[in-house]
Amino acid sequence: MAYTTINKPTDYFNTKLYTGNGTDATGITGVGFQPDFTWIKSRSDGSWHNLFDVIRGATTRLNSNSTSADNTASTTLQSFDTDGFTVGTGGDVNGNTINYASWNWLASNTTASNTDGSITSTVSANTTSGFSIVSYTGTGSTATVGHGLGVTPKMIITKNRSSVETWRPYHVALGAGQALALNDVNATDTDAAYWSNTAPTSSVFTVGTTAGTNGSGNSMIAYCFADVQGFSKFGSYTGNGNADGPMVYTGFKPAWVMMKRTDTTNDWFIFDSTRNTFNETDLRISANSNGAESDQTGSNPIDILSNGFKCRGNAGATNASGGSYIYMAFAEQPLVGTNDIPATAR
Repeated sequence: MAYTTINKPTDYFNTKLYTGNGTDATGITGVGFQPDFTWIKSRSDGSWHNLFDVIRGATTRLNSNSTSADNTASTTLQSFDTDGFTVGTGGDVNGNTINYASWNWLASNTTASNTDGSITSTVSANTTSGFSIVSYTGTGSTATVGHGLGVTPKMIITKNRSSVETWRPYHVALGAGQALALNDVNATDTDAAYWSNTAPTSSVFTVGTTAGTNGSGNSMIAYCFADVQGFSKFGSYTGNGNADGPMVYTGFKPAWVMMKRTDTTNDWFIFDSTRNTFNETDLRISANSNGAESDQTGSNPIDILSNGFKCRGNAGATNASGGSYIYMAFAEQPLVGTNDIPATAR
């Protein structure tokens, strides 16, 4: 059996919780690395999601619950730091006494030009953890974009930075002929225009003719993720409508899971093992909504296991009978590794 080379997943992905104080230049430490992609959401109130990355710059934000173009706000994230990040006084990231969740990914802490595709891209790629941030300028015509991973990405989340456009995710379980929107609840549509009905390769992904993935003259950003044994997994499952729901094998104890029902309308649910330190894991945040954290006890909870997760409710958002779901997951602990610390159940 080939063991993962990532024995400590928190070197590449980490959830950091904090309480805001409303004070400018507040340093949030304890992430464990200098993040390249930081996603912040208030747990306490209806503030918007704020997403930041090293290519767009710390003060430039996007909102997963909105179609808005990116905008510069010096009172939000002010810098990426060696062990976390610094926030300003903005209520979306540092309201006094407000509780926040931040999810942080490491790319390369640098950027590089990539000429693998027909469009030259700027990339911050981590080939160990299978994550890259890709910036490019759209052409409006079918084109390819280099992602820098060296392996085929399983999920790509793309946003037009220049105009009001829907977030467009690609997921391997749906294929390149299907369309979803991160910022809304809609089911999948059959539409080849976003990805030109062409699956990504180990060097490039293909974009079609629509503004959501390839607006002519528009600045675009894409977050690309690959499967890495013991660290990340992107897949699908079918619900059974039973409180003894399906067990989804990932090969690691998940730290973070985002899931979406794809055959009808439902939210993009986010669970993590830091907000819930024991099972049932029932505190969810919706990526498509500015709503506060909510408790899914008795309806849509999951159990986080040593080797995956298990649905423990029978509601439609996570486990309707015959329902189709996709997920993305990152590890707290690999099931098996070379660090002699096996993953354990909670």
